[in-house]
Amino acid sequence: MKERKYFIMSAASLIAFTLWTVLMMNVDGQAVGPRNSKVGLATFNTWFHQLTGVRMTLVTITDWLGLVPIAVCLCFGCLGLYQLIKRRSLRKVDLDILLLGAYYILVIIGYLIFEMIPINYRPVLIDGFLEASYPSSTTLLVLSVMPTLVFQIKRRCDNKNIRTFIIILVVVFSVFMVVGRLVSGVHWATDIIGSVLLSFGLFYLYKGAATTVDMRSHHGV
Repeated sequence: MKERKYFIMSAASLIAFTLWTVLMMNVDGQAVGPRNSKVGLATFNTWFHQLTGVRMTLVTITDWLGLVPIAVCLCFGCLGLYQLIKRRSLRKVDLDILLLGAYYILVIIGYLIFEMIPINYRPVLIDGFLEASYPSSTTLLVLSVMPTLVFQIKRRCDNKNIRTFIIILVVVFSVFMVVGRLVSGVHWATDIIGSVLLSFGLFYLYKGAATTVDMRSHHGV
């Protein structure tokens, strides 16, 4: 069953993220960050940071492009609102869209939790301040939201050429954003890895839930 596979993939990714976070908090912690902030897996992180350096132009580009997944969220929000107004009942809004709204809220909650409980701080000061760096919020946003665009396009777009074009565009965009944040120098490498694991875990949780809804609707449950 597809939904079971997605839930297993979600659980595996979330468990891996949890273990990775514990590793970050307990292994090779050294005060190598700005203002002697402590960094987990410091030897690896400082080596990678020295290798890439800091590229503020790339930081600016990826910061602005971070508006793209926010726009995607707004588009799906407008779709849900349109269905609500047209159908005059929240119960008649497509369940996968309602689930998508709940999923986006879950992503925001995950982000806020790590803003309130910093695991790592950035390897550079931002406007003179230390900012939480784990997991990378931009990477989390991109990898949590953009796969949902692919998932929904496959469900709602009948034109194969348009589907293929959008999927390729999303993949290229996502790879650029993740690699861009990785080598920009404003995150430790482990922050990016943590975001990838958490994003996959959350996305497959949504995909499993949406697929479950599909299966029940198909069987008239």
